[in-house]
Amino acid sequence: MNHLPLIIKREYLTKVRNKSFIIMTFLSPIIFIALIAFVAYLTQLNNDKMRVISVLDESELVQNVFKKTEHTTYNILHGLTLEDAQALVIETEGTGLLHIHKLENDAIDAQHITFYSEDAPSLSLISDIENKVEKRLTNIKLQENGVDVEMINNSKVKITIAQESFEGEKTSKVDSVVKLVFGGAAGYLLFMFIIIYGNMIMRSVIEEKTSRIIEVIISSVKPMQLMLGKIIGTSLAGITQVVIWLIFASVLMTITSFVLGVDMAEMQTPQQQVMEHALENSEVSAEIQNIALAFYHLPLTNLVIAFILFFIGGYLFYSSLYATIGAAVDNETDTQQFMMPIIMPLILAVYIGFFTVIEDPHGTVSTVFSFIPLTSPVVMLMRIPFGVPVWQQLLSFIILIITFIVTVWFASKIYRVGILMYGKKPTYRELMKWIKY
Repeated sequence: MNHLPLIIKREYLTKVRNKSFIIMTFLSPIIFIALIAFVAYLTQLNNDKMRVISVLDESELVQNVFKKTEHTTYNILHGLTLEDAQALVIETEGTGLLHIHKLENDAIDAQHITFYSEDAPSLSLISDIENKVEKRLTNIKLQENGVDVEMINNSKVKITIAQESFEGEKTSKVDSVVKLVFGGAAGYLLFMFIIIYGNMIMRSVIEEKTSRIIEVIISSVKPMQLMLGKIIGTSLAGITQVVIWLIFASVLMTITSFVLGVDMAEMQTPQQQVMEHALENSEVSAEIQNIALAFYHLPLTNLVIAFILFFIGGYLFYSSLYATIGAAVDNETDTQQFMMPIIMPLILAVYIGFFTVIEDPHGTVSTVFSFIPLTSPVVMLMRIPFGVPVWQQLLSFIILIITFIVTVWFASKIYRVGILMYGKKPTYRELMKWIKY
């Protein structure tokens, strides 16, 4: 008799009815949203903070480049000594004092510029001041050398190389960024799901083994059915938890915005301001059109289907390994010696995806690792946005499924012996013996 549906149902209900599962399912979004709201509130306070910077320009060359902005006011000082200017800033509790020394022999360098403040200034503030001063002094130097600055600015040429396939399909370098984002998000999501819920499967096996419940279950169920039931049941519980997180988090986000009056969009205020100014630039508008075109060129149907298949295949494959580890040990402490062979291929897959696929998605390294079952779920998902032939995707998936079936067969042998072994820490040699039983 096939007991697999009953095992899946039991495993699923056991997980979703567990008190810790229920608490964390609803508590995690609350903690997450509370953290976002707190950060948004702090960001809003920081954005509303007014900075008053005094400028003492003894050279009288760059003081005109400092213009008042929404959150920064520049106070240009005249006829004061450095000591008097410092005293004035301290008395008025200003943000800081920018002192530009009087130039000697028209020599301009960084040693003539100093920023005084009570506390260390932010990196963005110093960078903004440096850019303003640097641009102004560079123009002055060019003019002193008889160079027409306006002519140089008008002579600058921006090159954007058009990209087109031999079939006539137009692309751009923005396409690579968009494809990397989609592929990276898919690969990283699979990586995190395997880590979180793979460990849940392993702990579930260890708990049943230590409580001796499994001795009763195994008397009427085949080890392979029991292992598959635990993997599928826990996977469904994990999917249920993720769906609840998404729905509950969306509701909490809306409630937080209306009730507490915290606008989550405030976290993006600086970026929005930059974007608003950038949209006024025709070159930036063209770049945004390239991004939209890159989204249009994405093989969305292929991405969705491949994501579902490789997500399921990769998770089942690694879950069988986690279940095997759980059956081989008595407690989580003993799992450390077996975790490295599982974690390292996943980390390797992520590194290959981000550092090799983006540079050469169809190269030898990317192609080979997209067929190796230990890395193919992540690497292939990151390659597909760049245009992988369907036959390669199917071959990689078939290899992954065959490897999963073989792994489950070997793992069930270890599972069959391991779930009845107590009080002894197994070695790799003993695991090989268990497979032969």
